Amino acid sequence: MSEELSPAEAVARCQIILAHAWMVRTFVKHSDVTEDFPELMGIVRSVFDTARSLESRVEDPKAYIHQLRKKIGKLRAAAAKFRHDAPHASDHTNFKQAVISMDGCVAELEGILALFPPPAPPPLPRSFRPAAVSGTLEGSSDSDGAEQTAESDE
Repeated sequence: MSEELSPAEAVARCQIILAHAWMVRTFVKHSDVTEDFPELMGIVRSVFDTARSLESRVEDPKAYIHQLRKKIGKLRAAAAKFRHDAPHASDHTNFKQAVISMDGCVAELEGILALFPPPAPPPLPRSFRPAAVSGTLEGSSDSDGAEQTAESDE
């Protein structure tokens, strides 16, 4: 995805993509095949969890994108499992198309997330000192086994 989107436009696009995912969820949930293949419910639960966790953040694009970034891994994993399980459940075109649709939804969501890289981690405080590379630390033993301290008498 090479287009540029504002955060609000990205949220609107994600909502459309999630509507497609929701339709796959509905198809799988109400399919008679699912009774014999309960492992298909993984995609149902994952789409539900993702969509519901995002819907309360639609008015706050920054929070929405942050939450989507947190949820995309589980959705991706569920889509991969669905891709593996669906052909075992049914070779019907509806299931084949549902797999293609879920893979497309995940790819589109990941493409949108790529347009909004996560913020850089905060800088380390100035008081941070890296660990000693060589030598001994205060309070450690010297080669004779005698304890050394910063306040030791010599």
